[in-house]
Amino acid sequence: MKRYFRVFLGSGAEHLDECVNGGFIGVDYAFNESLAPYLEDTWVGSRGKIKPIYLANNPGKSPVGAGLSCGTLWTVGKGMQRGDIVVCPDGRGNYFSGEIAGEYKYLENATLPHQRDVIWHKSTFLKSEMSADLKISAGKPLTVIEISKYSSELDVLLGNTSAQTLFSIDETVEDPSAFALEKHLEDFLIFNWPQTELAKTYDLVTDDGEVVAQQYQSDTGPIDILAISRDKKEYLVVELKKGRTSDVVVGQTLRYMGFVKTELAVNGESVRGVIIALEDDLRLRNALSMVPTIDFYRYQIDFKLNPVIT
Repeated sequence: MKRYFRVFLGSGAEHLDECVNGGFIGVDYAFNESLAPYLEDTWVGSRGKIKPIYLANNPGKSPVGAGLSCGTLWTVGKGMQRGDIVVCPDGRGNYFSGEIAGEYKYLENATLPHQRDVIWHKSTFLKSEMSADLKISAGKPLTVIEISKYSSELDVLLGNTSAQTLFSIDETVEDPSAFALEKHLEDFLIFNWPQTELAKTYDLVTDDGEVVAQQYQSDTGPIDILAISRDKKEYLVVELKKGRTSDVVVGQTLRYMGFVKTELAVNGESVRGVIIALEDDLRLRNALSMVPTIDFYRYQIDFKLNPVIT
Protein backbone atom coordinates (compact mmCIF):
# COMPACT_ATOMS: atom_id res chain seq x y z
CA MET A 1 0.00 0.00 0.00
CA LYS A 2 1.35 3.42 -1.00
CA ARG A 3 2.49 5.62 1.89
CA TYR A 4 3.26 9.32 2.17
CA PHE A 5 6.25 10.97 3.85
CA ARG A 6 7.09 14.60 4.49
CA VAL A 7 10.85 15.10 4.09
CA PHE A 8 12.91 18.16 5.03
CA LEU A 9 15.84 18.54 2.65
CA GLY A 10 18.16 20.61 4.81
CA SER A 11 17.61 23.67 6.99
CA GLY A 12 15.46 26.09 5.07
CA ALA A 13 15.22 23.54 2.22
CA GLU A 14 18.82 24.35 1.31
CA HIS A 15 19.27 21.02 -0.51
CA LEU A 16 15.91 20.94 -2.30
CA ASP A 17 17.14 22.23 -5.66
CA GLU A 18 20.03 19.76 -5.68
CA CYS A 19 17.67 16.89 -4.91
CA VAL A 20 15.06 17.88 -7.49
CA ASN A 21 17.64 18.45 -10.19
CA GLY A 22 19.45 15.23 -9.32
CA GLY A 23 16.32 13.09 -8.95
CA PHE A 24 16.79 11.92 -5.37
CA ILE A 25 16.21 12.57 -1.67
CA GLY A 26 18.93 12.06 0.94
CA VAL A 27 20.10 12.44 4.52
CA ASP A 28 23.46 12.61 6.29
CA TYR A 29 23.46 12.29 10.13
CA ALA A 30 27.26 11.85 10.21
CA PHE A 31 26.90 8.14 9.40
CA ASN A 32 30.05 7.91 7.32
CA GLU A 33 29.64 4.56 5.61
CA SER A 34 27.04 2.70 3.62
CA LEU A 35 23.95 1.55 5.48
CA ALA A 36 23.53 -1.39 3.11
CA PRO A 37 25.19 -4.05 5.34
CA TYR A 38 22.96 -3.04 8.27
CA LEU A 39 19.57 -2.68 6.60
CA GLU A 40 17.08 -5.39 7.52
CA ASP A 41 13.44 -5.50 6.48
CA THR A 42 12.35 -4.25 9.91
CA TRP A 43 13.61 -1.45 12.11
CA VAL A 44 14.02 -3.86 15.03
CA GLY A 45 16.38 -5.96 12.92
CA SER A 46 18.47 -2.95 11.92
CA ARG A 47 18.51 -0.95 15.15
CA GLY A 48 21.20 -2.93 16.93
CA LYS A 49 23.50 -2.64 13.90
CA ILE A 50 23.00 1.02 13.03
CA LYS A 51 22.86 2.55 16.51
CA PRO A 52 26.37 1.62 17.77
CA ILE A 53 27.98 3.10 14.65
CA TYR A 54 25.88 6.24 14.89
CA LEU A 55 26.76 6.74 18.58
CA ALA A 56 30.47 6.26 17.84
CA ASN A 57 30.23 9.19 15.41
CA ASN A 58 27.89 11.23 17.67
CA PRO A 59 28.99 10.41 21.24
CA GLY A 60 27.13 13.27 22.91
CA LYS A 61 23.73 12.46 21.44
CA SER A 62 20.88 11.73 23.88
CA PRO A 63 19.09 8.35 23.76
CA VAL A 64 15.99 10.08 22.39
CA GLY A 65 17.94 11.93 19.71
CA ALA A 66 19.96 8.86 18.74
CA GLY A 67 16.80 6.82 18.37
CA LEU A 68 15.24 9.44 16.11
CA SER A 69 18.31 9.79 13.92
CA CYS A 70 18.81 6.05 13.52
CA GLY A 71 15.12 5.55 12.84
CA THR A 72 15.29 8.16 10.08
CA LEU A 73 18.33 6.51 8.53
CA TRP A 74 16.47 3.18 8.42
CA THR A 75 13.29 4.79 7.06
CA VAL A 76 15.18 6.41 4.18
CA GLY A 77 17.33 3.36 3.59
CA LYS A 78 14.73 0.61 3.84
CA GLY A 79 11.40 1.74 5.28
CA MET A 80 10.38 3.72 2.23
CA GLN A 81 9.28 1.49 -0.63
CA ARG A 82 9.16 2.03 -4.38
CA GLY A 83 5.93 3.87 -5.18
CA ASP A 84 5.76 5.71 -1.85
CA ILE A 85 5.26 9.48 -2.15
CA VAL A 86 7.49 12.15 -0.62
CA VAL A 87 6.45 15.79 -0.20
CA CYS A 88 9.13 18.40 0.51
CA PRO A 89 8.64 22.09 1.38
CA ASP A 90 10.76 24.73 -0.34
CA GLY A 91 10.63 27.18 2.59
CA ARG A 92 8.62 29.67 0.52
CA GLY A 93 5.13 28.21 0.88
CA ASN A 94 5.37 25.55 -1.84
CA TYR A 95 5.56 21.76 -1.63
CA PHE A 96 7.37 19.60 -4.16
CA SER A 97 6.35 15.96 -4.46
CA GLY A 98 7.72 12.83 -6.03
CA GLU A 99 7.67 9.03 -6.07
CA ILE A 100 10.36 6.77 -4.64
CA ALA A 101 11.82 5.03 -7.69
CA GLY A 102 14.94 3.19 -6.56
CA GLU A 103 16.62 1.24 -3.80
CA TYR A 104 19.02 2.68 -1.23
CA LYS A 105 22.42 3.90 -2.44
CA TYR A 106 25.42 5.50 -0.73
CA LEU A 107 27.50 8.27 -2.34
CA GLU A 108 30.53 8.76 -0.15
CA ASN A 109 31.39 12.37 -1.01
CA ALA A 110 27.86 13.70 -1.47
CA THR A 111 26.35 16.36 0.78
CA LEU A 112 23.48 13.94 1.48
CA PRO A 113 25.21 10.56 1.05
CA HIS A 114 22.32 8.24 1.99
CA GLN A 115 19.98 8.48 -1.00
CA ARG A 116 16.89 7.15 -2.74
CA ASP A 117 16.05 7.91 -6.36
CA VAL A 118 12.88 9.95 -6.82
CA ILE A 119 10.76 10.75 -9.87
CA TRP A 120 9.68 14.31 -9.08
CA HIS A 121 6.25 15.49 -10.18
CA LYS A 122 6.13 18.47 -12.51
CA SER A 123 3.64 20.48 -10.46
CA THR A 124 3.80 21.73 -6.88
CA PHE A 125 1.06 22.60 -4.41
CA LEU A 126 0.73 25.40 -1.89
CA LYS A 127 0.99 25.09 1.86
CA SER A 128 -2.02 27.42 2.05
CA GLU A 129 -4.11 24.73 0.31
CA MET A 130 -3.48 22.23 3.12
CA SER A 131 -5.91 21.67 5.99
CA ALA A 132 -4.96 22.96 9.42
CA ASP A 133 -4.34 19.40 10.66
CA LEU A 134 -2.08 18.53 7.75
CA LYS A 135 -0.14 21.78 8.18
CA ILE A 136 0.52 20.86 11.81
CA SER A 137 1.66 17.33 10.95
CA ALA A 138 3.81 18.43 8.02
CA GLY A 139 5.39 21.18 10.09
CA LYS A 140 6.91 18.93 12.74
CA PRO A 141 10.70 19.40 13.08
CA LEU A 142 11.62 15.78 12.33
CA THR A 143 13.56 15.27 9.09
CA VAL A 144 11.21 12.50 7.93
CA ILE A 145 7.68 11.87 9.15
CA GLU A 146 4.98 9.63 7.73
CA ILE A 147 1.76 11.49 6.94
CA SER A 148 -0.18 8.64 5.32
CA LYS A 149 -3.23 9.33 7.49
CA TYR A 150 -3.80 12.36 5.27
CA SER A 151 -3.61 10.29 2.07
CA SER A 152 -7.07 11.32 0.82
CA GLU A 153 -6.27 15.02 1.19
CA LEU A 154 -2.81 14.57 -0.31
CA ASP A 155 -4.27 12.75 -3.31
CA VAL A 156 -6.43 15.82 -4.00
CA LEU A 157 -3.47 18.19 -3.57
CA LEU A 158 -1.42 16.03 -5.95
CA GLY A 159 -4.16 16.08 -8.56
CA ASN A 160 -5.39 12.54 -8.00
CA THR A 161 -9.02 11.65 -7.42
CA SER A 162 -9.97 9.13 -4.76
CA ALA A 163 -13.27 8.52 -3.06
CA GLN A 164 -13.76 9.83 0.47
CA THR A 165 -15.09 6.59 1.90
CA LEU A 166 -15.12 5.74 5.60
CA PHE A 167 -13.77 2.22 5.94
CA SER A 168 -10.71 0.35 7.12
CA ILE A 169 -8.96 -2.67 5.66
CA ASP A 170 -7.08 -3.22 8.95
CA GLU A 171 -8.62 -6.28 10.61
CA THR A 172 -7.57 -4.97 14.05
CA VAL A 173 -9.91 -1.97 13.65
CA GLU A 174 -13.40 -2.78 14.94
CA ASP A 175 -14.78 0.79 14.75
CA PRO A 176 -13.82 2.70 11.57
CA SER A 177 -15.63 5.87 12.71
CA ALA A 178 -13.52 6.03 15.88
CA PHE A 179 -10.40 5.36 13.82
CA ALA A 180 -11.20 8.27 11.49
CA LEU A 181 -11.77 10.63 14.42
CA GLU A 182 -8.87 9.60 16.62
CA LYS A 183 -6.22 9.79 13.91
CA HIS A 184 -6.69 13.58 14.17
CA LEU A 185 -6.89 13.58 17.98
CA GLU A 186 -3.17 12.84 18.10
CA ASP A 187 -2.35 16.15 16.38
CA PHE A 188 -4.83 17.97 18.62
CA LEU A 189 -3.21 16.59 21.78
CA ILE A 190 0.26 17.62 20.65
CA PHE A 191 -0.88 21.12 19.72
CA ASN A 192 -2.89 21.58 22.94
CA TRP A 193 -0.73 19.57 25.33
CA PRO A 194 -0.43 22.34 27.99
CA GLN A 195 -4.23 22.30 28.42
CA THR A 196 -4.49 18.53 28.97
CA GLU A 197 -4.66 16.70 32.27
CA LEU A 198 -1.44 14.84 31.46
CA ALA A 199 0.50 18.10 31.14
CA LYS A 200 0.18 18.65 34.89
CA THR A 201 2.83 15.96 35.36
CA TYR A 202 4.43 15.31 31.97
CA ASP A 203 6.14 17.32 29.22
CA LEU A 204 6.37 16.25 25.60
CA VAL A 205 9.74 14.69 24.79
CA THR A 206 12.18 17.04 23.06
CA ASP A 207 15.55 16.76 21.36
CA ASP A 208 17.79 19.82 21.05
CA GLY A 209 14.85 22.00 22.04
CA GLU A 210 12.48 20.63 19.40
CA VAL A 211 9.37 18.62 20.28
CA VAL A 212 9.81 15.10 18.89
CA ALA A 213 7.07 13.43 20.91
CA GLN A 214 4.71 12.44 18.10
CA GLN A 215 5.10 9.18 16.17
CA TYR A 216 8.41 8.36 17.86
CA GLN A 217 9.89 5.36 16.03
CA SER A 218 10.14 2.14 18.04
CA ASP A 219 11.06 -1.37 16.98
CA THR A 220 7.38 -2.38 16.68
CA GLY A 221 6.03 0.77 15.08
CA PRO A 222 5.67 4.48 15.91
CA ILE A 223 4.58 5.53 19.40
CA ASP A 224 1.61 7.92 19.14
CA ILE A 225 2.93 10.32 21.79
CA LEU A 226 5.97 10.08 24.08
CA ALA A 227 6.24 12.26 27.18
CA ILE A 228 8.50 12.51 30.21
CA SER A 229 7.76 13.65 33.75
CA ARG A 230 8.80 17.10 34.90
CA ASP A 231 11.44 15.57 37.18
CA LYS A 232 12.75 13.44 34.26
CA LYS A 233 12.26 10.24 36.25
CA GLU A 234 9.43 8.64 34.27
CA TYR A 235 8.55 8.21 30.59
CA LEU A 236 4.92 8.13 29.52
CA VAL A 237 3.75 6.22 26.42
CA VAL A 238 0.43 7.60 25.15
CA GLU A 239 -1.49 5.39 22.73
CA LEU A 240 -4.83 6.23 21.09
CA LYS A 241 -7.20 3.31 20.74
CA LYS A 242 -8.19 4.33 17.18
CA GLY A 243 -11.08 1.90 17.04
CA ARG A 244 -8.84 -1.14 17.54
CA THR A 245 -9.71 -4.17 19.62
CA SER A 246 -8.75 -3.99 23.30
CA ASP A 247 -6.27 -6.86 23.09
CA VAL A 248 -4.43 -5.22 20.21
CA VAL A 249 -4.10 -1.78 21.80
CA VAL A 250 -3.03 -3.14 25.21
CA GLY A 251 -0.45 -5.43 23.65
CA GLN A 252 0.92 -2.64 21.45
CA THR A 253 1.18 -0.25 24.41
CA LEU A 254 3.09 -2.83 26.42
CA ARG A 255 5.48 -3.42 23.53
CA TYR A 256 6.12 0.30 23.24
CA MET A 257 6.71 0.54 26.97
CA GLY A 258 9.21 -2.31 26.77
CA PHE A 259 11.05 -0.52 23.97
CA VAL A 260 11.24 2.73 25.97
CA LYS A 261 12.47 0.86 29.04
CA THR A 262 15.23 -0.87 27.08
CA GLU A 263 16.32 1.86 24.67
CA LEU A 264 15.55 5.22 26.29
CA ALA A 265 15.37 4.74 30.06
CA VAL A 266 19.15 4.42 30.35
CA ASN A 267 19.29 6.33 33.64
CA GLY A 268 16.82 4.13 35.47
CA GLU A 269 13.65 6.03 34.55
CA SER A 270 10.37 4.19 35.08
CA VAL A 271 7.80 3.81 32.28
CA ARG A 272 4.02 4.21 32.38
CA GLY A 273 1.39 3.96 29.69
CA VAL A 274 -1.89 5.70 28.90
CA ILE A 275 -4.59 4.50 26.51
CA ILE A 276 -7.08 7.12 25.30
CA ALA A 277 -10.43 6.23 23.73
CA LEU A 278 -13.76 7.85 22.95
CA GLU A 279 -16.03 5.23 24.50
CA ASP A 280 -15.86 3.26 27.73
CA ASP A 281 -14.75 -0.30 27.11
CA LEU A 282 -15.36 -3.10 29.61
CA ARG A 283 -12.87 -5.43 27.89
CA LEU A 284 -10.23 -2.75 28.05
CA ARG A 285 -10.98 -2.10 31.72
CA ASN A 286 -10.69 -5.81 32.50
CA ALA A 287 -7.38 -6.11 30.69
CA LEU A 288 -5.91 -3.03 32.38
CA SER A 289 -7.01 -4.22 35.81
CA MET A 290 -4.07 -6.62 35.56
CA VAL A 291 -1.66 -3.98 34.23
CA PRO A 292 -1.25 -1.30 36.93
CA THR A 293 1.31 0.64 34.88
CA ILE A 294 -1.24 1.59 32.18
CA ASP A 295 -4.04 4.11 32.77
CA PHE A 296 -7.24 4.55 30.76
CA TYR A 297 -8.56 7.97 29.72
CA ARG A 298 -11.66 8.89 27.76
CA TYR A 299 -11.85 12.05 25.73
CA GLN A 300 -14.91 14.21 25.24
CA ILE A 301 -15.82 16.27 22.21
CA ASP A 302 -17.81 19.47 22.60
CA PHE A 303 -19.46 20.89 19.49
CA LYS A 304 -21.60 23.99 19.44
CA LEU A 305 -23.25 26.12 16.77
CA ASN A 306 -23.73 29.79 17.56
CA PRO A 307 -26.22 31.80 15.52
CA VAL A 308 -24.84 34.76 13.60
CA ILE A 309 -26.96 37.89 13.83
CA THR A 310 -27.17 39.61 10.44
